[in-house]
Amino acid sequence: MGDGTPRTVENDGDVAAFLASVPDDRRREEAHTLLSLHERATGQPARMWGGSIVGFGRYHYRYASGREGDAAAAGFSPRKASSTVYLPLGFDGLEDDLARLGPHTTSVSCLYLTRLDAVDLDVLEGMVGRSYARVVAHVWG
Repeated sequence: MGDGTPRTVENDGDVAAFLASVPDDRRREEAHTLLSLHERATGQPARMWGGSIVGFGRYHYRYASGREGDAAAAGFSPRKASSTVYLPLGFDGLEDDLARLGPHTTSVSCLYLTRLDAVDLDVLEGMVGRSYARVVAHVWG
């Protein structure tokens, strides 16, 4: 994921079955909260991307190198150590939100949340919504 683009493929996987299969009770509950939050923020239905990413919307990217593909415009994954929220264009313009969010860590385009009950969900929903709007409006290539 070095460039921030998930290397997964949208598929017909069952989102509800995937969420039900999350082994940790707290992480499973958080995943349901993130599902609702992402649906509200994007206005899109949930779809599976690969075996472990719940994605919303899609965009087509094309880099100067010639590499191109499709990816979820927003998404999350309930991982063992944390819930990961995917913001494909990264965090430029979201610095104030990050400061108000609560405990988290980031990488290029991933927001890691160890405890969803420790963050401001309204701030997170706003971040997801603004990120989604930027991704679908972005001209790739």
